[in-house]
This record gives sequence, structure tokens and C-alpha cells, in this order.
Amino acid sequence: MCLLKHAGGAFTHPPEELKDRLSRKASDLVEAACADVDPARLVDYHTHVAGVGAGGTGNEVNPKMRTWRHPFHRARFAVYLSAAGVEDLNRADAEFAERLVRLVSHIEHRGKYRLLAFDRHHNRDGTVNREKTEFYVPNEYVFDLAARHPELFEPVISVHPYRADAVEELERWARRGGRMVKWLPNAMGIDPSDEACDPFYVKMKELGLVLLSHGGEEKAVEAEEDQRLGNPLLLRRPLEHGVKTIVAHCASLGENEDLDDPGRGRVHNFELFLRLVEDGRFDGLVFGDISAMTQFNRIGRPLSTVIEREDLHGRLVNGSDYPLPAINVLIRAKPLVRAGYLDADEATPLREIYGFNPLLFDYVLKRRLKLPGTNKRLPPSLFESNPALGV
Repeated sequence: MCLLKHAGGAFTHPPEELKDRLSRKASDLVEAACADVDPARLVDYHTHVAGVGAGGTGNEVNPKMRTWRHPFHRARFAVYLSAAGVEDLNRADAEFAERLVRLVSHIEHRGKYRLLAFDRHHNRDGTVNREKTEFYVPNEYVFDLAARHPELFEPVISVHPYRADAVEELERWARRGGRMVKWLPNAMGIDPSDEACDPFYVKMKELGLVLLSHGGEEKAVEAEEDQRLGNPLLLRRPLEHGVKTIVAHCASLGENEDLDDPGRGRVHNFELFLRLVEDGRFDGLVFGDISAMTQFNRIGRPLSTVIEREDLHGRLVNGSDYPLPAINVLIRAKPLVRAGYLDADEATPLREIYGFNPLLFDYVLKRRLKLPGTNKRLPPSLFESNPALGV
């Protein structure tokens, strides 16, 4: 249990105590991070909620995550539970939500957090593939949670395009106020370039919905044939239909086939993302979010590039990918200091903030990042709602 706690939620204090117990150095970092951002426009575009269905929520996780007959999956599930503050599986859904509410409520200049629904894996014929469904979060659940806390959250729907009722579901949730659609193609079994998705894209464009789609490698997926679905170039099809699309994480992990190369050479996914952004046909349509880009396994050229290139800043939005910022093993300040993204004297106060509130830590960390060897940082506007997206 101690090992899991160290890997997962290695918190030291409840978030309620942050304001009174934070050191002056850490408080100064928080104050500086919030000083030049309008809290009315502050947005986290990428916040996960999840659960096991406790209390009749409708949430699901793959059964292999709940048995030690699959030790890798069970251990990873235990780390996620720890990061989300879940201690009792019989109350898992409530504890996950309660912890998130506490974290957000105790961020003084908090803005809004977009809660992501997550549809099941579907086969191309529209049938559900439960064996490949890692987890499921119904649209009803995120809408209900956002309705209970409208000052904190906004709901993001998830509809698989292979569903027989996909277009009807888009219309249904758009009428309820849905403005964005979340996909993780690698985990859901979606090929964004599939012509079967065309009616879905037509309806998304008609309804003015924005697509938030994972880009690059996904660690929850094991099969290489599914990793290919994270190829950013596959998103050309929705873009060609005029659907505004956010590529999550700026596709900053892993490699995929270069679909423009007859030899099908493998290229880093971030390079393929940049190709989309630099394609003049997609001006005003393709964006990226910077969620997870500060994790130790992602730092390097992608992170340096998004800080350095001012021409990209208007195409980027912020996201935490919570609960990932609360997974202690992924959050390492020392590699960021060694690489020059942080000053050495910032590491300790940042870890102090993490001990109280990993969501606030994620935000302050990104505000402190600088291009190694310079004082160039991400602009404050990147952390506000992007007017070019319209959501």
C-alpha cells in the first residue's frame, strides 16, 4: 500500500488547508500564476471523471482492472484510485467526484473545468466490444455532475461514431447544451479517417460541436493495431468537413506511419501534429491541448516547441488530464529542472503545492515553464477560453 501511495496520490495535506498553510514562496508562485489571467475565462479543457458504477452512476471499468489475475491492470487501477482519492470501492464514484469538487473549490482563481464523458469501444458494425472497453463514463453522468456544480464544471459528451444512433445522440446532447465531443480513438476503436464517420462529421459541423480527440500513443492500449488510430493525420477527415478539432497532448508521445510517405516510414506523432497545424487548409480548425506534456516521459522537443513557437500559441489550449497530474510517479520536477524548464529554487515550492492540490500544481507548473536557456514562457491567453474555438 505504501508503494501504491508513493506511485499514486502522494498527497500531504487536504486542499482545504492550502490557503493557511502554504509557504510564502509557494504562495508567491500561485499568486504570480493567477495575476495575469482572467478567472472568468480560465478553462481546463481536459478533466476526467470515472467510477466503477457504485451508487448506480452507470460508470464502468473493465473487469480485468478489478482482479489480481491481471496484475498489471489491477496495479495500474490501484494507482489511478489512489490519485483520485478513492479509498472505498463501494463508494468509488462518489469519492472520485467529491475529491475533484474539493480540489477545484479550493483553487481561488479557478475558472471552469470541462468534465469528459467516455463512450465504450465499438466494432465497425456498431456493436459494443466490452472486452476492449477500458472504462465508460455516460453522458448523463457528466451532465448530472456539472448540473450539481455549475460554478465548477461544464460537461463534454462522448459519442462513438460507429453507433447506429450516433447522429441522434449528437442532436440529443447538443440540445442539452453539449458543445464538445471527446474521443480516444486508440481505446475506443475509432478510425477518424473512416468514411463511415462522414454523417457524424456533417452533423457535428451543423451543430457547431468541437472534437477533442486524443493524439499519439495511449498507454492504456496494448495492441499496436489500435495505436495506429492515434495518428494525427487520420484527423484530416473531420477537418476537411470543417469540424474544429483539438488534438489532445499535441500528440506528443510515440510514433506512427507517415501516411504521406509512400514508404510508410515511421515519424514522431508530434511531427505529424505540426504538419496538420501548418497545413493552410486547416487554419482556424486544428488546435492542440497541452495536457500531460509536462510528464517526465514527454518532456523534450514537443514541450520546447510549444513554448518557443509563438505562431502556435493561438492554436493551443490548456488541459490537466486529471487525475494524471495526481499520479506522483508521472510528476517529476527534477527532470524539468535538469532540462532547464524550471529554476532550481522552484522545484520545492511546486512540490509543496502538489501536496495540497495537484490540479493547482499542474496549472502553476505550466505557468512557470520556460524555454531552456531563455525566459520565454507560455502566454497567459493560452490558459483562457480560446475565442477561435467558440467554446
